[in-house]
Amino acid sequence: MKQKNWFGGVPECWALLAIAAAALLPWYGVPDDFNWLRDFGTVLHDDTAANAWMQAAAFQRPWLFLPLIAPFVALGGLFLGARRAQAFVLLGSAGVGLAGMLGAGYAIGPQGWVWPSLQAGALALPVGQFGFGWGATIMLLSLLVLLGVGLARLGYFQGNEFVAGAVVLCAAALILFIAAPVLKSLSAALFDDAGQVSATEAWARLSSARVWSLRCVTGEQSCGVAWNTLGLALATATGTTILGTLLALLTERALVRAKPLVRVMSILPIVTPPFVVGLGLILLFGRAGLVNEALEQLFGLEPSRWFYSAKGVWLAQMIAFTPISYLMMRGVTQAIAPTLEEAAQTLRARPMYAFITITLPLLGPGLANAFLVGFIESMSDFGNPIVVGGQFAVLSTEIFFAIVGAQIDPGRAASLALILSGFALAVFVLQRKALGKGSYTSMSGKGDNGIPPVLPAPVRRVAMGVAVPWLGFTAIIYLFAFAGGFVKLWGRDFSLTFQHFHTAFGIDWHGGITLTGAAWQSLLTTVRLAGAAAPVTALFGLLVAYLLSRVKFRGQNIFEFGALLAFAVPGTVLGVAYITAFNVPPFELTGTGLIIMVCFVFRNLPVSIRAGTAAFKQIDKSLDEASSMLGASTPTTLRRIILPLLRPALVTSLVYSFVRGMTTVSSVIFLVSAENELATTFIIGRVGNGEYGVALAYCTVLTLMMLAATWVIQWLVGERSLGRRKRQQEQQQDKVQAAPVIS
Repeated sequence: MKQKNWFGGVPECWALLAIAAAALLPWYGVPDDFNWLRDFGTVLHDDTAANAWMQAAAFQRPWLFLPLIAPFVALGGLFLGARRAQAFVLLGSAGVGLAGMLGAGYAIGPQGWVWPSLQAGALALPVGQFGFGWGATIMLLSLLVLLGVGLARLGYFQGNEFVAGAVVLCAAALILFIAAPVLKSLSAALFDDAGQVSATEAWARLSSARVWSLRCVTGEQSCGVAWNTLGLALATATGTTILGTLLALLTERALVRAKPLVRVMSILPIVTPPFVVGLGLILLFGRAGLVNEALEQLFGLEPSRWFYSAKGVWLAQMIAFTPISYLMMRGVTQAIAPTLEEAAQTLRARPMYAFITITLPLLGPGLANAFLVGFIESMSDFGNPIVVGGQFAVLSTEIFFAIVGAQIDPGRAASLALILSGFALAVFVLQRKALGKGSYTSMSGKGDNGIPPVLPAPVRRVAMGVAVPWLGFTAIIYLFAFAGGFVKLWGRDFSLTFQHFHTAFGIDWHGGITLTGAAWQSLLTTVRLAGAAAPVTALFGLLVAYLLSRVKFRGQNIFEFGALLAFAVPGTVLGVAYITAFNVPPFELTGTGLIIMVCFVFRNLPVSIRAGTAAFKQIDKSLDEASSMLGASTPTTLRRIILPLLRPALVTSLVYSFVRGMTTVSSVIFLVSAENELATTFIIGRVGNGEYGVALAYCTVLTLMMLAATWVIQWLVGERSLGRRKRQQEQQQDKVQAAPVIS
């Protein structure tokens, strides 16, 4: 049976969609709402909201005719008999249309030509243009899809039009929203203070002793920020990977009655704003913290600032980033079909031997991906080093001070960001080489009726001995942090009060419900933007993971690194790059909620990609092939066969994306506006004003919301169930309900 290769429908639909968008939607401007629909007639007569045809014919913008004709030519070409002729027409029309749109978009600004000399000459334009609107955006997407269809009909991507269209769309999105802004920002490293290209100045910045000094080895001074960052990232990645794996094995392979509690405590650090961990640690280990006070009273030791160092930053990052590793490793652990382990038991292999030789190798992709994400998260972390780092400098904080410090130096900031990206690239290459071409598949088309074996006793004891104290330590930290929202003034007046919650989230019930609290607007805005970004991030990330795991094409390694590049630079740099890239036409998004949503999507995309990649490596390709042989299209195979098996990765992506959108700081600090204030920026403002009670009360509400959202997402998406494993696990769990907790 012939497989349908159409990208979400016949290509003619995409050409018709482009034609309709040009005629029915505003060509310029992307507002945060759809109020223009109330007066739909503006698309015919208003200069700012008119459609493309009116803009070109009535408002003196003739350069728009070139992209407007492109979908008509493509539509006509689809009726040609030969597929090769169709391909050339599609490539030509889509390519010319895209070139016309983007060329004019970058060359013509609000005042006419972007080059003053050209605008002052005989070719001066009477009017300019603004950023792309909904009509232009849909036209751009349609032309990109038609370009992919043309490539498929020439034989590229095995002739699969869905894959070709997906690769083109994903590549365009990665270039537009990651590569171009970041590279534009990093290019500042090549320029001196006068704005001239200077290789000497660039080398001086990259090779500075402040960056690469090793004097700490001899005990003279501290090491350079590059070595500080690299050592911290390696320690954090190793620790979070080990701890996250132990927690995942404990919740999935150990018969423990308190699994729900363990799962909640495991993900608690990820559902809170990043500075809550630092604040809780300061209340515990700071100079005036309880530990130092106890040491002074019991042993007469003078309080010190020992915590404000590399040790404090490492501890804060371990608490903050372990949940990411746990979520990834939990999905990978669930994905291991027990067939091989049961075969080992049948052959009378000892449980520990089977665990080392079978289970651990199957966890390989997850371990490598968790290490990579932990490494990049540590390197790009800004909140923890700035709060508890003290004199311990890392690349992210140095970049921040180079951008907004007393001595602004964009060139130095770009140089440090370039080094940071180099570290990420090196770890990425090492990860690929470590995994090699090994096979980690454990799920195939064969039925699975088994259940995974219980952890061997030694591994279970280690997991309990490490995980339980860690979870208790995490609970203590959050107990101190959240207590500040329920007392009048921490350190002076510990009287119980709910005034801070009333100030932030007060409600007036007289004459109807009125939200009087100062925090409501920022909370609702954050929920709206993070909620919209989460499913886009999850689905886009899983689509990219599919392309990386199931499709082979030229430039695939560059494609993957481009997707991870957003994690390789600090959020502050990404925010500044977005302001620079999207402040002028053709993509004019600064000041809108859309730019914050886009930042959420592409900032959190790497975790979704890594989770999806690890899951795809465990699913046998024979499932895809069997579906294709039965005549199912690629979208149908993904929707009905693959996606149900990707539920753990989907949960990881949705939870991580939504929670990080709700709690992120560094990447959006420069993107918020008065109309689009976020929860974290509101909290930082309150902390700056000394209103710690209101700030901690807000953090408490956010944490409860994130825990509820995590539960709702897991309930809606569900968990993957292989064969009778779920029912048998529940029966086995029932047998130990009356048993004491394993210790």
